[in-house]
Amino acid sequence: MAQVLEFKLPDLGEGLTEAEIVRWLVAVGDVVAIDQPVVEVETAKAMVEVPCPYGGVVTARYGEEGTELPVGAPLLTVAVGGTGAPEELAEAAPGVGRADVDAAVSSEYSGNVLVGYGTAGPAARRRRVRHANPAAAAQAPAAAPAPVAAPAPVAAPALVAALAPVGAPAAAGPVPVISPLVRKLARDRGLDLREVRGSGPEGLILRADVELALAALEQPVAAPAPTPAPAAVPVAAAGERVPLRGVRGAVADKLSRSRTEIPDATCWVDADATELMAARAAMNAAGGPKISLLALLARICVHALARFPELNSTVDTAAREIVRLPSVHLGFAAQTPRGLVVPVVKDAGTRTAESLTEEFARLTEAARQGAITPADLTGGTFTLNNYGVFGVDGSTPIINHPEAAMLGVGRIIPRPWVHQGELAVRQVVQLSLTFDHRVCDGGTAGGFLRYVADCVEQPAVLLRTV
Repeated sequence: MAQVLEFKLPDLGEGLTEAEIVRWLVAVGDVVAIDQPVVEVETAKAMVEVPCPYGGVVTARYGEEGTELPVGAPLLTVAVGGTGAPEELAEAAPGVGRADVDAAVSSEYSGNVLVGYGTAGPAARRRRVRHANPAAAAQAPAAAPAPVAAPAPVAAPALVAALAPVGAPAAAGPVPVISPLVRKLARDRGLDLREVRGSGPEGLILRADVELALAALEQPVAAPAPTPAPAAVPVAAAGERVPLRGVRGAVADKLSRSRTEIPDATCWVDADATELMAARAAMNAAGGPKISLLALLARICVHALARFPELNSTVDTAAREIVRLPSVHLGFAAQTPRGLVVPVVKDAGTRTAESLTEEFARLTEAARQGAITPADLTGGTFTLNNYGVFGVDGSTPIINHPEAAMLGVGRIIPRPWVHQGELAVRQVVQLSLTFDHRVCDGGTAGGFLRYVADCVEQPAVLLRTV
């Protein structure tokens, strides 16, 4: 027997609890294949395309573009064939041509692993459905808003339950009725099936539901009690209001939590980066892939963390324990059109300067294109923040919770500097370290920052630990 299945917003992983609809990839009446992307959503981590685990005819969509939905909320409904018979899909989705319904006959289960959905079955080819009756297509709105309850009429509870709430908008898509006898009974008595609540599986309307609805219409209905006037609402201050959601909302929540939970402190030092810049120029002049300055700074960070592992840790507040982490997963701040994101280079301590350069470039481009995955934005243990690209010298950044420290790097510019006892113009950079005072004292933080500055000033220092 054909049935209408509801596809809910799946758990996209990484602790995400909601997502915003960016763009619908299918319309009501489309025939979709198993695992075909049906909607593009934006989470607090990235934009992703969500595949549908069912193959069949789209009968309804829930939510307009720009709507934020929680995980588990309905996304769309799909009419699928229980036995694979095209006539069953045609019954479940009236107004769809028989030739187009043939394309929807497929397995009902997905080959992708989605939380709450199974796996198996081949995929079918997507085709847009051409409605036999143009008026039927016009009657199918793009979204089905949830019914809004109105004051209950005076009638028997069983009869009231058979009807949809008074004033509720009609449901989008075909009516969930399979039996032709049920349709004929409603048509003969002048009953709109869109106003009937189905008690069968997946909201299927049965004959008993129609009979109860007809009986309810014959009951006298009392006028609803007058609704008291709402209390006066103070007028908000004038100005533009920007919702805190998506990436902006995630950044706001994380930074607020960091400021609330972490007792941070910052120390900084100026360093002569002339030798580091010369070393990079020599590397790039030797041929091969170009080495970025960020990759060299990352190498310095990794070696500094090996000497001061207290800063590559996190605090378990529930257990009141400091957890020192065995691997360095290095996050770096990247500004994108969607806002600030922190991609993570996994196992940075095992990578060469060339490998780090390639990974930084890959993650930065993916972030700017909005194609970075949630997995690439989580799991960091230490953050490198190169705010010098914004033309500033120093900063006291907020720690990327739940990490314990962040190294900031300002712009590198020519400045007067005493070099070998004489005043000279050198390439000078300001370094700052913001750290969680629970994991270490100032001596450890100062030692880390001094070692980083020494490596910037004399890159040969790294040869002792390479």
